[in-house]
Amino acid sequence: MNLVIVESPTKSKTISKFLGKDYKVLSSYGHFRDLPKSKLGIDIENDFKPEYIIMPKARKNVNLLKKEAKESDQIILATDEDREGEAIAFHLAFILDLDEKTSKRIVFHEITKDAIKEALKSPKKIDMALVNAQQARRMLDRIVGYKLSPFLWKKIARGLSAGRVQSVALKAVVEREKEIQAFIAQEYWSITALLEKDKAQFESSLVKKDEKSIDKLEVKNEKEAKQIIEDLEGAEYEVEKVDKKEVKRNTPPPFTTSTMQQQASKKLGFPARFTMGTAQKLYEKGFITYHRTDSLSLSDQSLSAAKDFIIKEYGEKYWAGFFKKYKTKSKGAQEAHEAIRPSYPNKTPESLKLDSNQHRLYELIWQRFMASQMAQAVFSTQTADIKAKNYGFRTTGQLLKFDGFLKVYPIKFEEKELPELKEGDKLKLKELNPDQHFTQPPARYNEASLIKFLEENGIGRPSTYASILSNIQDKNYIEKNDQRRFQPTEIGTVVSNMLVEHFPKIVDIGFTADMESELDKIAAGEKKILPVIKDFYDPFMNNLEAKYKLIDKKDVTDTPTDKICPECNSPLIIKLGRYGKFYACSSFPKCKHTESLKENDLGIKCPKCKKGKLVPKRTKKRKVFYGCNTYPKCDYALWYKPTGKFCPKCKSMLVESGKNKEKCSNKECDYKVEKEGEI
Repeated sequence: MNLVIVESPTKSKTISKFLGKDYKVLSSYGHFRDLPKSKLGIDIENDFKPEYIIMPKARKNVNLLKKEAKESDQIILATDEDREGEAIAFHLAFILDLDEKTSKRIVFHEITKDAIKEALKSPKKIDMALVNAQQARRMLDRIVGYKLSPFLWKKIARGLSAGRVQSVALKAVVEREKEIQAFIAQEYWSITALLEKDKAQFESSLVKKDEKSIDKLEVKNEKEAKQIIEDLEGAEYEVEKVDKKEVKRNTPPPFTTSTMQQQASKKLGFPARFTMGTAQKLYEKGFITYHRTDSLSLSDQSLSAAKDFIIKEYGEKYWAGFFKKYKTKSKGAQEAHEAIRPSYPNKTPESLKLDSNQHRLYELIWQRFMASQMAQAVFSTQTADIKAKNYGFRTTGQLLKFDGFLKVYPIKFEEKELPELKEGDKLKLKELNPDQHFTQPPARYNEASLIKFLEENGIGRPSTYASILSNIQDKNYIEKNDQRRFQPTEIGTVVSNMLVEHFPKIVDIGFTADMESELDKIAAGEKKILPVIKDFYDPFMNNLEAKYKLIDKKDVTDTPTDKICPECNSPLIIKLGRYGKFYACSSFPKCKHTESLKENDLGIKCPKCKKGKLVPKRTKKRKVFYGCNTYPKCDYALWYKPTGKFCPKCKSMLVESGKNKEKCSNKECDYKVEKEGEI
């Protein structure tokens, strides 16, 4: 009997379908051997040797694998083809006491019958360079987390933690917020002419004066705008120049992990972690290729399949006419891997039985792959320069001439039809409109833009983006606002400022990117683990020890006030805790009085006890709800924000249920309101 070991039970079921009765496929259930949670788990004095243990929850399954291994003639390790997968294979070989004569390592980028059979024909050894790169990353992250987190506990607040890569992402969010807060809006005005030819009206924008281009911010106020309007009084509008051409929009490349996460966020509203979990299921079921990749390579087989499908379903003019191949610009990309694509390109989203979310993500992947091999979209454009006295206006029209790849992968674009214009045409002015504008601050990061920032700066790797974003949210360092964009919390800002001031290398983009490069060199066999770890550890620990002596917690967390404690008459201070600032008695722990820093009630009396007020609160998992401030005396609570109004049908509290929407908080009542009118 041949024993095949993979990471997940779903993957094992899929592979079992392709192998005969001589094979048994079992799962390791992911990582089962790791550094202990209770201590650093790295022997600093013994060349940073990791002290691995079998995780308690994995012991039962490990014993099963050991038993099955003893009864098997051959053991095949078929974990994923990245550093994490290679490390799992390494740990499996260790616990099963395998050597090259009794074990084989196979890799494949898609779970299809052909890929599995081909992999079995050419087994290889465990790639220790990849294993070492994974171990180095794990140890570096453990050193930062287990050495720096206690420092944050002691100098700021208990329960805080720091991560090597997460801290850079946090810094990006905090720095962006500082830019927004410091931003001073500039007023500027634009001038738009509504013109007409042959009863067809179109808009044209002011772009020139005295043959010189007008800068966007050049017209600074209403007075200057009105002066231009006065200057143009009685002007004739004449077409000075017309430029007609075809514009082709290039096809998008297939997905990498990063671009998949970005587009799933933009188009589907999926958080990065959810996208990766959904992609994992699609991969394990054999529907897509491996989803942790930064490569844009595509197999010749997949390109042929795409060509055949496109020509058959849409016609030959929709195929690009050649196999389109792309090259990634991502730092340290592993070109030996493939891009994310359907395992079977001819399997349309409608042909597969998938749940709603898997269907939506598979459809996005399938569309993107097919689009990458289709013809360009073609637009016909007409740009006209229009002269009025010493001013110049410009208008541009655009019409879709051939949809090409847009047939399967829709992208937002605007069509604007202009009348047929030619040089010398006289145009009729209908309106001349000055419009006031203000410059906007830089946008806060959302999931897509923060992932793009990490990728462009070489921070982390495709498999880490989702966990980076999740970790800094779980730690309450950042949170999403109503527009699903990231804002730092009070404690997140303080932690970031502390790291920037006292541990600048930890949050330095260049330093972190260089460390990723060092890990890549380990993965390529060009560097050893020990020098990389030691070069980081020694200066880091020297600086940490110095900061323990230098920084006084009170300077960071305590701010004196003029307020007096109502319980003991001692001065109150503003104190910084894990979840933000609050008033606390300066005589703590003798007096434990605390109170909210700001009045955070909603001005709504509790409808249950008639004494307390409704205030926003958070669960242990930081989810917001609204409850009575006299709790535990009164346990009234709502998940949605109360409005202060009551349901006309059942007299329960009305709550906000969306933009301009209200509903009854009573689950048994169906009363709803939208835009001040009943639905």
